[in-house]
Amino acid sequence: MKQEAFFSSKDISRITGCSLRQLQYWRDKEVVVPFIGASGTGKTIYYSSVELVEVSVMVYLLSVGLNLEMVQKVLGDLRTKEPDFTNIGFKKRFMVVASDGTVNLLPYEREGAIALLEEGRGIIPLWIDQIQSNLMSSWIGS
Repeated sequence: MKQEAFFSSKDISRITGCSLRQLQYWRDKEVVVPFIGASGTGKTIYYSSVELVEVSVMVYLLSVGLNLEMVQKVLGDLRTKEPDFTNIGFKKRFMVVASDGTVNLLPYEREGAIALLEEGRGIIPLWIDQIQSNLMSSWIGS
């Protein structure tokens, strides 16, 4: 069985491109909650591979123009509907459908995506396997 990897805030920042301040904000708002252990003079914060994937999904969705509220909804939907999405080797792909200030997470289906685009709805691909592949490249390269 594989041993779980843990990352510091600086590691997560370097791997995902997320600022330390943004990580702290998400931690304060309990969007992504790492393990926080008390040590002699302060606290030590560790992120697991689960939080690494969650932060990466958030960074990606924010980079394509969704606001934090929308990103939190998508992340919540992923956690509820697909709790294994943070597992290495997860292959399901999704599309985030944005319309009238709302977002919905749907399984990716090419014909359905085309139909939604023809209706004038915004579609954002969310391919977890590619996010994980990029993470592995960044993690190994760092």
